[in-house]
Amino acid sequence: MEILIRAAKVIDPSSPHHNSTKDILLQDGVIKKIENQISFEGTVIEHENLMVSPGWFDMRAHFTDPGKEHKEDIESGSAAAAAGGFTDVLLLPNTDPVTSNKNSISYYLKWNKGADVNLHPAAAVTLGCQGKELTEMIDLHTAGAVAFTDGIEPIWHTDILLKSLQYLQTFDGVLINRPEDRMLTAFGTMHEGQVSTILGMKGMPELAEEVMIDRDLELLKYAGGKIHFSLISSAGAVERIRRAKAEGLKVTADVGIHHLLFTDENLMDYDTSFKVNPPFRSEKDRLALIEGLKDGTIDVIVSDHQPHDQESKQLEFDLADFGIIGLQTFYPALLSAMGDKTEACIERVTAAPRNILGIEQASVTEGGGSLTIFSPTVKWTYNGKMNKSKSVASPFFNEEMTGKVVGIVNNGKFISND
Repeated sequence: MEILIRAAKVIDPSSPHHNSTKDILLQDGVIKKIENQISFEGTVIEHENLMVSPGWFDMRAHFTDPGKEHKEDIESGSAAAAAGGFTDVLLLPNTDPVTSNKNSISYYLKWNKGADVNLHPAAAVTLGCQGKELTEMIDLHTAGAVAFTDGIEPIWHTDILLKSLQYLQTFDGVLINRPEDRMLTAFGTMHEGQVSTILGMKGMPELAEEVMIDRDLELLKYAGGKIHFSLISSAGAVERIRRAKAEGLKVTADVGIHHLLFTDENLMDYDTSFKVNPPFRSEKDRLALIEGLKDGTIDVIVSDHQPHDQESKQLEFDLADFGIIGLQTFYPALLSAMGDKTEACIERVTAAPRNILGIEQASVTEGGGSLTIFSPTVKWTYNGKMNKSKSVASPFFNEEMTGKVVGIVNNGKFISND
């Protein structure tokens, strides 16, 4: 089947067509021809201010499958990812059971045959993500794990992190840690600052993030290898990673899309839609994260899609679970946060995550078959009818959004979002 993408601006620095407006002819989900104008009478994808890039890659998402399929399963999570523009998703291991053996890896890889979205499993660093005993990393890597992390759990045990850095060097594996010293955040529910004091809530200090980054960087200097910090949220974290890169350490980092947009001020009404971990911090921190993206300190932007049912979120603020969904609203949130810098940020969800994970790059060139098609000016309302996730835990629910993913091309198919 042939489909024409009409007059789309190509956003792909690796393509000779970067920043030019082209007609793109697809045949069975593969780019057949890219020209200024193509005469065509079949199915045409046409929108105002249409853009096309390599397929987007989300480097941090939870599908809670297996174990908590009432919150999200592979089918609903994949549908939300496709609607959000993602052809590829890295899944965290915090399932039940935890992704820590070859069978759990194959559970996801079997799904990929003919699927709309490619699932890339990250395996646990420790058994049960409990931080006490290492998993069989070589076996998991051979089975198809593309990274190693304890996901929502920080790797708190210093010797475990040290041994992980050493062990992963045997096959150039990727270690991902979410920096948080939980001895400093116990019982905390939001950022420690003026707002938490006003609200009478126990705070979670920036210090908890920064001391673990300091520890991990010292271990990296000692052991060698490489580390990726996930969900950094503070100005101090940005500065530490900036210095580490300047020193030549092999360190990369990502930031959650919502941390570019919200601050602790959004919690003044005790709205659990804004209860996340790490918490939304001060305006100073938010601006530092944006600056870190602009200067290359932060490599990747992630959705940090964490689906929860209403019973887990519609509670007193202290009792509600941490986490909100973010796949389907990723692009309009990115536009809101980054404005005229959004196009430059597209590479942070295309080339950068693939480079970190050692996955083959996608490109808008003839023969390419992984694309995201989007428009920055189309308006739409994110509501129950549009929502693909099982969860409604989003601060954007029932709001008009600016910026829409029109569809993706992946695995020989065009998946429309119109």
